[in-house]
Amino acid sequence: MEPDTQTYTCAMVPPAPVTLDRREGPFGEVVLRERGEHFEIIANGCFLMDTSDGRSERLLIDAALGALPAGRTGPSVLIGGLGVGFSLVRAAEEERWGRIVVVEREQAIVDWHRRGPLDRISGAALADPRTEVVHTDLVAHLRTATERYDALCLDIDNGPDWTVTADNGSLYSPTGLAHCHDRLTPGGVLAVWSAQPSPAFEQALRNAGFSGVRTEEVAVARGVPDVVHLASRSH
Repeated sequence: MEPDTQTYTCAMVPPAPVTLDRREGPFGEVVLRERGEHFEIIANGCFLMDTSDGRSERLLIDAALGALPAGRTGPSVLIGGLGVGFSLVRAAEEERWGRIVVVEREQAIVDWHRRGPLDRISGAALADPRTEVVHTDLVAHLRTATERYDALCLDIDNGPDWTVTADNGSLYSPTGLAHCHDRLTPGGVLAVWSAQPSPAFEQALRNAGFSGVRTEEVAVARGVPDVVHLASRSH
């Protein structure tokens, strides 16, 4: 009699991450890791983002452009957070955008894009003559700048309900949202990426004087969807 045979299936084990760079900055530690074909950014031990998908980062840009008043030519956009570069790349791919300003407070992240491994993602977008990278803290920039933008596309930490550093929480406070409102042109759009929906943040946007508040979702493989919160300055 033939012995019993059993078939075993082995789950694919994800490759171990390889640390490419580790920096101590004014806001804590930032790390760039490579895992197989993808890159990951870790801040203060908290996973921020990787290059495995990028749909929600692209939606951040597309939804803001789509929400602008019809007929607006050459609109300007401020992108808060360079991250892995997906939002910048999407903006540079769209000819309708005029000026593209990226505000990034971590010099390490800027370096990874300009002279490091992430250049393969964002190199062409950074070379676009419409693109300007401003190395400064976004909260301070919104508070002190005088320029207005047609769109603010903010991808900071993991969204309003999950910040990595305490200072970033002020971005979503009444004062921070007032600064966002001030930095927009009439009819301008605020788009905020979040790792989860936040009804409380939607209400905070309304309380700050924004109109047309709504949320667009991007389904993920597991858990709650990524979202983009959208709101407009009506005057």
